[in-house]
Amino acid sequence: MYIVAIAWIYVVLMMAIAEALSSQGSVIGAIFTFLLYGVLPLSIVMYVLGTPMRRRARRAAEAAASAAVSPDGGDQAPGAAVAAERKET
Repeated sequence: MYIVAIAWIYVVLMMAIAEALSSQGSVIGAIFTFLLYGVLPLSIVMYVLGTPMRRRARRAAEAAASAAVSPDGGDQAPGAAVAAERKET
């Protein structure tokens, strides 16, 4: 997934450089070319493609948190592990 993103940024960077160095182009046009053809669409695509990974990570974190709260899987609070010692008077 990252190789495509790197290649796309490279192509857009070359387009922006060509725009800046062209006799009819301008630096502001090169900046807008880089932002509107490169950064903006790529950030949207990477966010959409990363959704399943974020969903898996969130579910794993929730599962780990629920396992830490209730190690036996029950809804009751854990009792004392050792019975209290009674003192006779």
